[in-house]
Amino acid sequence: MTDADLKLVDRLTGWNIGIGIGALTIGLLLGVLQGLEHAGLNLYTYLQPVIKTYYQGLTIHGVLNALVWTTFFICGFFTFVVVRSLQRPLRYPWINVLALVLMVVGLLMAAYPLLANLASVLYTFYPPMLADWTFYVGLTLVVVGSWTVGYGLYFTYGAWRKENPGVRTPFLALGALITMVMWQLATLGVAAEILFLLLPAAFGWTDGTDPLLARSLFWYFGHPLVYFWLLPAYLSWYGMLPAQTDGKMFSEPLARFVFWLFLVLSVPVGFHHQYTDPGIPQGWKFLHTILTLGVAFPSLITAFTVVASLELGARKRGGKGWFGWIRKLNWGDPSYAAQNLAMILFAFGGISGITNASYDMNLVVHNTAWVPGHFHLTVGSATTLTFFGICYWLVPKLTGHKLFTPWLARAQAWTWFFGMLFFANAYHLMGLRFGVPRRTMLGDAPYASAAWTPYLLESVLGVGLLTISATLFFLVIFATVLLPRKLDAPVEMPVAEPLDPKPAPAWLDTWWPWLNGAIALILLSYGPILYQLIRDAQWIPIAPRVW
Repeated sequence: MTDADLKLVDRLTGWNIGIGIGALTIGLLLGVLQGLEHAGLNLYTYLQPVIKTYYQGLTIHGVLNALVWTTFFICGFFTFVVVRSLQRPLRYPWINVLALVLMVVGLLMAAYPLLANLASVLYTFYPPMLADWTFYVGLTLVVVGSWTVGYGLYFTYGAWRKENPGVRTPFLALGALITMVMWQLATLGVAAEILFLLLPAAFGWTDGTDPLLARSLFWYFGHPLVYFWLLPAYLSWYGMLPAQTDGKMFSEPLARFVFWLFLVLSVPVGFHHQYTDPGIPQGWKFLHTILTLGVAFPSLITAFTVVASLELGARKRGGKGWFGWIRKLNWGDPSYAAQNLAMILFAFGGISGITNASYDMNLVVHNTAWVPGHFHLTVGSATTLTFFGICYWLVPKLTGHKLFTPWLARAQAWTWFFGMLFFANAYHLMGLRFGVPRRTMLGDAPYASAAWTPYLLESVLGVGLLTISATLFFLVIFATVLLPRKLDAPVEMPVAEPLDPKPAPAWLDTWWPWLNGAIALILLSYGPILYQLIRDAQWIPIAPRVW
């Protein structure tokens, strides 16, 4: 590869991650306002006329954090990882440039109705609530742009495969490619929802839509979206993090197996979000329950194998005893510390996720504060805190500048960890003990109970720590980019070597069995019921706009 090839990839990565961080800045600010409002301090009145209502702020918070920040970061990170891992330039660089242009145009188009209060339908955009057509077209362009990133990477992989017949695909490249293929399978659902149900209504071509069919198509996409957030973190935990603490991959074949399992099992799980929806037979909900519990299996493998990889490094660094080795992990490196703390928070998120997936227990916590407590431990911690940790080596790599005050970056990781513990614990308990509703302006709720107060105060403590942490992150990143403090030595992408140097089995480097299995399972778990929902669709008039 030439320097020009690497510079182009670095620019694409930098633009994607920079735009993602910009979106996160706004999204996190509005998240602070959500938490304060729940505790009775409504600051939205001071943002008028820019942000007119609580629900407009909640929609922007969800869209920017859950969709824009994650998608832009992942597209940039994967472009960097695949090129560096395969050690060859992009096959058709213009494809990835076009992808970035599509995503930026889509973001700007979706931003208009969000800021104009024309799309305050929350990030799930369930009908019969209907946003302005520009919102749907904008989101579609962002998704199509992310598909285009994938196409550029597939062409690059195909060129590498021709140049290296019989060679095992490097794990980091393979994991990124599997994730992008899973994403393209998953987004077919939301693409169908927007194209056939929402856009015709938004353009005025139809008088209504079928809410149950729309919800089913959304959740065909909505839960695999979680794995699109999560798998880049897993990629770093498996393939990079051990190298940052002198460890090795405990089992590269197991790591590959985990990613293939996610390809097969990630999509056919959506009905566990619709346990309370009428019109979906119980048998289909039960099938998706089994598959959802099945997709927890690769995460259990991850818990044991990644910890084993880190333990190897800690013992190499002098760690002893059953638990004493934990102190010898590379806690002084902010990139390592952030990702390890993200893993710990995710363990709690996984436990609450099993509750969400369970057919009966879900009914206790469904649509309560438990749910945002859960996903702030997943996308808000496992994903976002890991991405922060990745930024602490990737931004210096891209800029050639030293990381600004590493001790502040370490403080950022720890304040996020404790802030999220307080916040998530409070929300879980409010949902479990009192059934406090989610997506509700609790500060104005006439049914608010004094029994909620201790938990709301705990959540505000968490919000305060998270606000400090986010401020530290933005300070560290912006100062790293803007201050010309040159690196003493180049930063290299961390790559963990496998403990066993033997190549992985060929069946773990072969696409067709896994891809065919994924498609077959999707057709089995969704085909008949989607046919039934389409056949029995009942068009409901679009609701009047109440915001």
